[in-house]
Amino acid sequence: MKNEMKIQLSLLTLLIITIMFYGCKKDEPESTPNLYNGKSTAVFNNNLTYGSLTDQNGNIYKTIIIGTQTWMAENLRTTKYTNGESITLMTDNVIWAQLSTGAYCNFENTLKDTTIATYGRLYNWYAVNDNREIAPEGWHVPTYYDWLILIDFLGNDTLSGGKMKEAGLIHWLNPNKGADNSSGFTALPGSFRGPEVFYSLGETSSFWSSSQYDSSWAYGCVNACDNTFAFCGISEKICGYSVRCIKD
Repeated sequence: MKNEMKIQLSLLTLLIITIMFYGCKKDEPESTPNLYNGKSTAVFNNNLTYGSLTDQNGNIYKTIIIGTQTWMAENLRTTKYTNGESITLMTDNVIWAQLSTGAYCNFENTLKDTTIATYGRLYNWYAVNDNREIAPEGWHVPTYYDWLILIDFLGNDTLSGGKMKEAGLIHWLNPNKGADNSSGFTALPGSFRGPEVFYSLGETSSFWSSSQYDSSWAYGCVNACDNTFAFCGISEKICGYSVRCIKD
């Protein structure tokens, strides 16, 4: 009898402790909702089928298959490397121009969610080259040769820009020459950040590659509103360019 009473008391004590524990336990904080998903004003090609990709920040992007490659169809907007560490946000023009480590900014340091959702963020090349990796897992920042494969598949460097650019004049300045977005790439004129100044939206799209030219310069790909070119050239690593990622 005594043993039975001890067991019953032990069970009652355990029940009381359990009730107290869960009764006093604070609610788990809800994850912060992503401010940018679903707010892009980009105009995609409705005749094509897009996939999707989620990055380390919880940003969701459209993806598109072009030839043998699968590309992001939106500009990267992560603020974290794939290991979860933060990329440095730098708003000061003077300091930005002196950096030799990874950093990002928003165009003209805007906090407007639709602008960030549409154009993504601008990154210096040091963020692109960081071994913590800026691209989502299973993806990478395209090499110079990845860009050349895309351009060659779309015809050549004099025609491919039109097939890459978002059609119309919602974001691109007139004349947005030859733009039909037949590839689905949906290049947007997010412009770029120079050493100490932002250049105007609407005129160009500027994308980094992961390939460097020398200690101060790296390769990128550029489209412009007044021609159908997709031009691969070099730019200073301290510049802020958009980033598109390609599937491994």
